[in-house]
Amino acid sequence: MTGDAALVESLIATIPDFPAPGIVFRDLTPVFAHGPALQALGRALAEPFEGSYDTIAGLEARGFLIAGAAGALSGTGVLTVRKAGKLPRAVLKREYALEYGTAAFEVHAGELPPGSRVLIVDDVLATGGTVCAAADLIEAAGWEVAGIAVALELAGLGGRERIGDRASVFSLLSY
Repeated sequence: MTGDAALVESLIATIPDFPAPGIVFRDLTPVFAHGPALQALGRALAEPFEGSYDTIAGLEARGFLIAGAAGALSGTGVLTVRKAGKLPRAVLKREYALEYGTAAFEVHAGELPPGSRVLIVDDVLATGGTVCAAADLIEAAGWEVAGIAVALELAGLGGRERIGDRASVFSLLSY
């Protein structure tokens, strides 16, 4: 394990039986509150894709924090992939399935030049639904998915398999 991964992991709070019995919740908010750890997380997620992206997409909401850190450290901009109804200009929209219903992501149409290479970052890769919806949205906008980087991967929930070969996936930690 790298020094960055060890620092991040040392600060993750583990909460058993949240939000329901039998679920172990991995809380990254202590990482976000610790400057060196937030820098380490941003650096660790951006470095494997260095030179292959023009901007970093953060998925609402925790992904915004990680994308901001990674974007600042790498000198790129941040594309905000928002939940539906929060962007004021013309948007592109993609729905995705939740455990009980659906939700949608949006981006401003024309926010980036055509062909822009976008690195998607988020906090957790579980079933892959949100990451795949973001990738669909980025491709529909005429941009290229340069890769997917997550702080935590919950192995065994099928997220990596759902993404398939559409993009390279990097996870800093896996549980």
